[in-house]
Amino acid sequence: MLGRHPLTLALALVALTSPALAAKTPPTADKQATARRQALLSFQKDLVSVIAPQAAPTPLLGGALLARPLAGLPDFNSFHSLIDRAAQAEGAGPEVNWVRLSDCDAKGDDCPNADALARLTAQAPDNAAVWMLKLGQDTRDGKKDDARADLAKAASAKVYDDYTGASLKALATTVTLLPPPPAVMSPLSATGAAGVQVMMVFGLAETQPQPALQATAKLCEEGSGDAATKADCLKLGKLLEWGSSPLGRSLGLHLREVLADDPAQQEDAKRARRNLVWQVQRFSELSARAQGDTALAQHLMSLARSGGTEMSLMLTALHDYNVAVDAPTDWSPANAAASASRD
Repeated sequence: MLGRHPLTLALALVALTSPALAAKTPPTADKQATARRQALLSFQKDLVSVIAPQAAPTPLLGGALLARPLAGLPDFNSFHSLIDRAAQAEGAGPEVNWVRLSDCDAKGDDCPNADALARLTAQAPDNAAVWMLKLGQDTRDGKKDDARADLAKAASAKVYDDYTGASLKALATTVTLLPPPPAVMSPLSATGAAGVQVMMVFGLAETQPQPALQATAKLCEEGSGDAATKADCLKLGKLLEWGSSPLGRSLGLHLREVLADDPAQQEDAKRARRNLVWQVQRFSELSARAQGDTALAQHLMSLARSGGTEMSLMLTALHDYNVAVDAPTDWSPANAAASASRD
């Protein structure tokens, strides 16, 4: 259920060292990086301690996301405690229960959190992502008829939102409550606090729960011979194309490409998916630059705080930095991947 977004993952990777590079890293530099990681975890704990006494849902959501990867926290500062308080806070929206889905025991086959999923179906019945999540659960449990009913409800929904934008906003408004200590900043970074904050916000948001995209695609492809199933899948695909995330949009375009009867529609979907890959790759490059560009890091933080969706953040950032959203006519994802591997 917990998937990695290509958009948010781009910023998370900036802070990490690949195995190939790690082999060439001098021992002293490796020790410094380890010390910074430990200082960062300590800083996260301090932030959680500052946020925990608050009562509003948004800061509690941000605190819960900060606490989620941490070990050794007191119970009142734990992910479970904070996300539960956020869900009970006045004004809490479905974005809180969406994150609460991961408050479960994966080893005990207890995921997603059943109570959170039940609340979501009541809070956000017009969100296709909720029914796709339930579709994945019903598929896992062998409930084929229920999964088919979930598909129909997803197709009849009004929006697709995986609430990554809400999580980014919650994180972006909480990580600034304390200034990062010098120990968490790389001496080679020109961005200082802004670089640390943007890395934390986008890195932590990439653990957002994901709806069952693969299970949905499989159900649609295997059921393409049934006219009703095919119609629901095409209807859902159209909604996904204008959804909140690059992954959701990619699935929507894929469904149109493989299920549409009109060759022109198939070709248009293929072109749009190519542009989507281009957009994600260009944003990845832009976000990597944020670690060495204070103004860019601050701008990405501002976009995250403004809310919206993952797609709107990505497209706004590309527009603000004059990056084309349509791929050049001679560009293809395959050629880009080959070029990257040679580099």
